[in-house]
Amino acid sequence: MDTTQILLSISVCVMVGLLMSRICKLLKLPAVTGYLVAGVIIGCFCLGQVTLPGGYHLGFASKDFADVEALGILSEIALGFIAFSIGSEFKMSDLKKTGKKVAIVGCVQAVVASAVVCGALIGLHYVLLAITGNDILPLPAALILGAIASATAPAATLMVVRQYKSKGPLTDMLLPIVALDDAVGLMIFAILMGIAKAIGGGTPNVTSIVVEPLIEIVASLLIGALLGLILSELEKLFHSNSNRLSLVIAFVFITVAITALKNIHIGGVHIGFSSLLTCMMCGTIFCNVCECSDEMMSRADGWTKPLLILFFVVSGAELDLSVFLNPWCILIGVVYILFRSAGKYFGARYSSQLTGCDKHIVDYLGVTLLPQAGVALGMVSTVAGDEMLGGTTIASTVRFVILFSVLVYEIVGPVLTKWALTKAGDITPKPHGHTRRVKNPEHQ
Repeated sequence: MDTTQILLSISVCVMVGLLMSRICKLLKLPAVTGYLVAGVIIGCFCLGQVTLPGGYHLGFASKDFADVEALGILSEIALGFIAFSIGSEFKMSDLKKTGKKVAIVGCVQAVVASAVVCGALIGLHYVLLAITGNDILPLPAALILGAIASATAPAATLMVVRQYKSKGPLTDMLLPIVALDDAVGLMIFAILMGIAKAIGGGTPNVTSIVVEPLIEIVASLLIGALLGLILSELEKLFHSNSNRLSLVIAFVFITVAITALKNIHIGGVHIGFSSLLTCMMCGTIFCNVCECSDEMMSRADGWTKPLLILFFVVSGAELDLSVFLNPWCILIGVVYILFRSAGKYFGARYSSQLTGCDKHIVDYLGVTLLPQAGVALGMVSTVAGDEMLGGTTIASTVRFVILFSVLVYEIVGPVLTKWALTKAGDITPKPHGHTRRVKNPEHQ
């Protein structure tokens, strides 16, 4: 896309997203749901087909989503700010109270969800093979889908928490678990991806299955911690809040740039970084070391609001509605959604029960862990770019099923998260008319 089309697309994304959020407010739905629906509206299946004078388009016109991918850098930056903000939930004073519970529940729910989906899809593989005689759901694809099932989207969850100013035991438990989920998901994905490649005709590689994922997690946490310390020290040089805010924004940009480095190899071992983990650790160290971190986080949240709207609208535009044309994909997707939801819910429920969590956490935590998007789509890209799996039936099956599930989870997930937080008492309904605009006396 040229500069004019990029600017037009960005402005349309934000405006349509804001308008849809107003409609969602009337329907008592989370704003993030409106942003995602706005993305579908301006995507290649709807307004993207409207051509303006000069050959420009009102939305995203490309059927291969190339114009959506052109705004990918904005999505990366938005995810960086989301992870940086979530890092503030890992304060030592809070971790002393809930750290052990967060670690146990976070690991258990991810592993249970992955195991349940793997079992269900492996069973479906043999059922479809017996009924049709065709390998509609390859066994390696079933394993990879099981690995992706462990991932939870932090962005949608955080937006719901912010919009409704959710506070309480469930919220305090939820945000650290969503952050931890990324690290656990990376490990599960690497292990099952290696096994899937071995089944598909390759050979097990200990380096790619165990060593590289561990290095990625450790390297991400170390780099993030170092950047967080540097940010905390540099902040002392400035006394203006606007300058401090500029410094925080610059460091998130720097962190995202560092994690984008791809071609780093040491002795045949590939060194990679997770943007979510690195930015999260940077935010964690900053909030535990810097005295004015709370105020800076609050100011950064206000600055990033348009960026987050753009992120979710672009995410909605990436939802491929063509998945509905493949009936087998829909069947596999429905099984994936049902069993992943069950795995997340019961994994969170019983692990939180065993660790002695509050009753509201036991009852509703699993529901808040259902949204799935960015991390899962990143894993799909990894499969598509793999030398052995890319371009195969395995990769295409994984892509279609995850696109279908993301379409469902991203629309329904925020609504369920709001419902769970409300039932748990973390979201307090505002009195009718509380948000009515008050006129400035000077303008009367």
